[in-house]
Amino acid sequence: MRLLYFSKNYSTHDHRFLLASIHGGHETFYLRLEGNTRQMEDRPVPPQVEQIQWVGGRQPFHWYNLPAYTLDFRRVIQVVKPDLVHAGPIQTCALIVALAGFHPLLSMSWGFDLMQDVHRNRWMKAGTKFVMKRSAYFTSDAAVTREVAIAFGMDPAHTSIVPWGVDLDIFKPVNGHTQVKSNRQILCNRSWEPRYGVDILAQAFGQIAAVRKDLGLILLGGGSQAQSIRTILNTAGVLDRVQFGGQVSQKELPGWYREADLFVSPSHVDGTSVSLLEALASGLPVIVSDIPGNKEWVEDGINGWLFPDGNSSALADKIATVLDQPERLVEVGRAGRRSVQERGDWVKNEALLLKTYELAIQFV
Repeated sequence: MRLLYFSKNYSTHDHRFLLASIHGGHETFYLRLEGNTRQMEDRPVPPQVEQIQWVGGRQPFHWYNLPAYTLDFRRVIQVVKPDLVHAGPIQTCALIVALAGFHPLLSMSWGFDLMQDVHRNRWMKAGTKFVMKRSAYFTSDAAVTREVAIAFGMDPAHTSIVPWGVDLDIFKPVNGHTQVKSNRQILCNRSWEPRYGVDILAQAFGQIAAVRKDLGLILLGGGSQAQSIRTILNTAGVLDRVQFGGQVSQKELPGWYREADLFVSPSHVDGTSVSLLEALASGLPVIVSDIPGNKEWVEDGINGWLFPDGNSSALADKIATVLDQPERLVEVGRAGRRSVQERGDWVKNEALLLKTYELAIQFV
């Protein structure tokens, strides 16, 4: 089929979805909503994919440009003549497709759109309902976002859950995770934005590092909370025990998981966190907030640990308790790897996405 993939930006996930379409034998076209300011993927767009030039794709999304986006998207449809449009997030890319009146639309949640953005105001709720009513099919990476889509009018029979998964040959355990070290490193690679709670981890680290001199923290990435996070760490007197790794490529990322002894994701909003799956696949023990998306993957004390969302003291206590059980770290790390092998293998889940395309195209 002729598939038009429409996404807000170009991330690792976008690269993966485009490759999946190619692997499925589809003639693939790529439309991008925003410019290069937030690109998080260093690999180029696959050469088999035809990138479409249009009125968007040059700058950040602005609501006042919505009529222009919609009008030009209609022109793109006339040029590309796709059999199916795969679009998300819901209130931006999928909304433009729905406003343009194209069918069939496969709308895809990116997690934050249905877990956070939809609750911002009545316009976001109205836009979400509009998209759900006009989608031939819906897909997401977690049950929690599927439930929201259904609540906003999506037919449950026209939905699928496709965990975005990881490459198990790239993210895999190393012997270092089975050894007891004199110094321990906590890793977090979530963006420094309010929804991801890295400030909560900074507060927790300040508390526990005051009494444990064998502990270090690795923070990758960056974001709008950079100054406040550094202030928290500096005030606690532990800034010199934090390694700031900056933005890292997909090629470099597995090495950071190997260097760490414990992974922490304090996110307030998530569907299926790919960072969490990468850590689990690497055999790295994890502590994550007890939000619904995380609880779909982590069973407390079995293949990882949970802490009350937003509670830095509880997180500090959990870190201390976990690190005092070196034998459990090994056991839980192995269980985490098994859980991803069962449900988070992208080689298997890519087939689920391609099956979703086959189902969606039936509802023209």
